[in-house]
Amino acid sequence: MADVGFPLPRTGFSGLNPLPCHASEAFMQIKAALCREFGRPLSIETLDLAPPGRGEVLVDVKACAICHSDISYADGDWGGTLPAVYGHEAAGVVSAVGPDVRTAKPGDHVVVTLIRSCGHCHYCVRHSLVMCEEVFPLDQKGPLTLSTGEACEQGLRTGAFAEKVVVHESQLAQIPEDIAFDVASLLACGVITGYGAVANTAKVAPGHAVAVIGCGGVGLNSIQGAALAGASPVIAIDLSPDKLAAAETFGATHGFSPADPDHAKEIRHLTQGRGVDFVFVTVGVEAALASAPRYITRNGAVIVVGMPPNGVRIPYDPGKLAAWNQKIIGSKMGETRIAHDIPILVEHYRKGRLKLDELVTARYRLEEINEAIAAVKQGRALRNVLVFD
Repeated sequence: MADVGFPLPRTGFSGLNPLPCHASEAFMQIKAALCREFGRPLSIETLDLAPPGRGEVLVDVKACAICHSDISYADGDWGGTLPAVYGHEAAGVVSAVGPDVRTAKPGDHVVVTLIRSCGHCHYCVRHSLVMCEEVFPLDQKGPLTLSTGEACEQGLRTGAFAEKVVVHESQLAQIPEDIAFDVASLLACGVITGYGAVANTAKVAPGHAVAVIGCGGVGLNSIQGAALAGASPVIAIDLSPDKLAAAETFGATHGFSPADPDHAKEIRHLTQGRGVDFVFVTVGVEAALASAPRYITRNGAVIVVGMPPNGVRIPYDPGKLAAWNQKIIGSKMGETRIAHDIPILVEHYRKGRLKLDELVTARYRLEEINEAIAAVKQGRALRNVLVFD
């Protein structure tokens, strides 16, 4: 989500049957990074995790990347219920499954996403799994509780700043065992959101001119998605010279700072005076969202990927929008169908067409999560990743 980006046996794991735990009611104790107060450091605490129920899966988390959406929630930008455990870009190993699970088994290596879908509602049958309207048992009662018995919110339907998670089987995508967990975790949100906005929402084709505002983890994946699609030019826009340099390695043909008063003129020069076909706004920054329409051509589209804090409003000129046949389109989680899209991304990665290792800036232990978050806030990271074991 962006950075997208929108508005749970007591000791260890020794008492849990590694086979489907259909009847087990034993809670597990896990360590997790807990948000008790918006805008304050997270605390490492021991929580109780319920076993998987019908259609649910228990996953030992091996890596969880830190997304700006987690930070926005922890800062209170989007409201929400506290206490909560955030974290939604995870990868790990299936430990146990509940009744009627058909798509996962113990030992599977998986990516864990927040995309929870039933497969048969109004939106799912139209292949918009990210808009699924089903209310799952986990939506009604999360699997996490404090040691006092108080309910704890499973943030972003995942709660993966923790040693283990219980999620619905639809939230998992199996991955080959030779893919490292820290790299695989990026596929849960940052990659599918940025790449999917290009491939699924905009359906960028060879010859389209593309600009990407914001060259963090999501933006770089929009850039490499556009390059893979054959777009030209692929223009990166960011205030950070370091991020513009990174964008070039991910496939950007040109880079501009929005602080340069001539940059919009230069972008039009690159596009024969017309502007780009698509501009992807991958940061939830008001100024970026407001400036985006200036870059697009007639028939062009602004793709809104990054989510700003609640209350941000952007004016637009409806007369020009209609007269120039322009569009403003939202893209949630890259409109991803994880069972379809993640295997494609894995294949791109294995063949050297998709950069993932280069997205990982640093690795941290769970106990170092506040340091990892601070580095992200300071703009010193593409993706910081918590690693377990």
